[in-house]
Amino acid sequence: MRFVTTRGLRQAAGVSFHSALVEGLAPDGGLYMPERIEPWSAEELSRLPTRTLTEIAYRALRPYTRGELDATTHEAVVVEALNFPIPLVEVEPGIFALELFHGPTLAFKDVGARTMARLMASLDTGDDPLTVLAATSGDTGSAVAHAFHGVPHTRVVVLYPEGRVSPTQEAQLTMFNSEDGNVRAYAVAGSFDDCHRLTREVFGDAGLRRRVRLTSANSVNIGRLLPQMVYYFHAVAQVAEVGRVRLTPPSSSPGITVCTPSGNFGNLTAGLMARRAGLPIKRFVAATNVNDVVPQYLATGRFSPRPSVPTIANAMDVGNPSNFERMSWLYSGDLEAMRCDIAGSRHDDNEVLAAIKRVCDERGYLLDPHSAIAYLGLKASLASNGEIGIFLATAHPAKFGEIVEPAIGRPADIPAPLAEALAQPRHILRMPASLDAVVGALVA
Repeated sequence: MRFVTTRGLRQAAGVSFHSALVEGLAPDGGLYMPERIEPWSAEELSRLPTRTLTEIAYRALRPYTRGELDATTHEAVVVEALNFPIPLVEVEPGIFALELFHGPTLAFKDVGARTMARLMASLDTGDDPLTVLAATSGDTGSAVAHAFHGVPHTRVVVLYPEGRVSPTQEAQLTMFNSEDGNVRAYAVAGSFDDCHRLTREVFGDAGLRRRVRLTSANSVNIGRLLPQMVYYFHAVAQVAEVGRVRLTPPSSSPGITVCTPSGNFGNLTAGLMARRAGLPIKRFVAATNVNDVVPQYLATGRFSPRPSVPTIANAMDVGNPSNFERMSWLYSGDLEAMRCDIAGSRHDDNEVLAAIKRVCDERGYLLDPHSAIAYLGLKASLASNGEIGIFLATAHPAKFGEIVEPAIGRPADIPAPLAEALAQPRHILRMPASLDAVVGALVA
């Protein structure tokens, strides 16, 4: 499989998976995409309910590593990376939460980051160290830090907006900051958009990239994005397993709607790719907070990036989502085709807080702010005709205790990994939002 850039010709020769993984961004500034998305056969889809998570992951990712990673190593990568459950929970009749927060940092980013780290360790075996640079609006940084901590021949630099992540997120981000470790997380005096701009400027600096081997761990990196396809297949497998949908044609089962809480839109892009591979999802809902650049595009046809606005769903505070470029590439810029598959949904902080309280009171299920947006988007989209709906629960509610607990009027249970992070000494490294400061950290 070759990988082509979103800013080049589709028939271009492309690069290997290893090259795309290590380069992160393409030399022309575009994002790598596989030259084709290999379809699943009807027989493979019909067997989904009998497959384990790691078996599904092996099949979903194998087309993209074949020829570069032997089958045994590929299997070991997914088994080691995905060593935690991803359960589907029925919150109310016909509405399911796919709980993506049972990994070590209690957020969906663990799926992509852990798989990417192990792919890099398996493919990039040279002695020249690789520096992993990531900007984070919340959960990406801690997942990347945890995934790469102690991985030989790598070091990690994470940029996060000072004062715009939750206290628990900052505790997870900074727990590996030490003089002898391979991970550094820096609190940048600015917004996530500033952090993201700085990473783009770094990757665009050809002279710096000759001095330092750099790759990205954000969802702009195809190695982070591809593993996120896995849990869409796993979600549909679990719905089929309990008899709520049929995966064998002809099927009279109602369609499945999936709502993805969206910030930089890598998560939704992975879902669209899973659908292109044959996964029977009727439509997607792109649910955002007030940073609703993509829902506005779907409504008006105009893509107008703007400075992000801080909200209580801070991981989605993105005013210029990078992966929109991939979405547009998938649809060849055809707005009407995109509208056929994706609906937009926008929700403000007051709606989010009300939903957290209501669902807790009425259903006994606790949502974090991002998952609450996904729940709201799904509820707004589902027709009353027996359709099945899945929303992605992307973070454990205890990570946002300062928001969730006042909403429900009681403490949230704190899982052991989070309690451990909160107990660690806080080593906060600060830097200005300047390219010189980032370069200094990279060459130090």
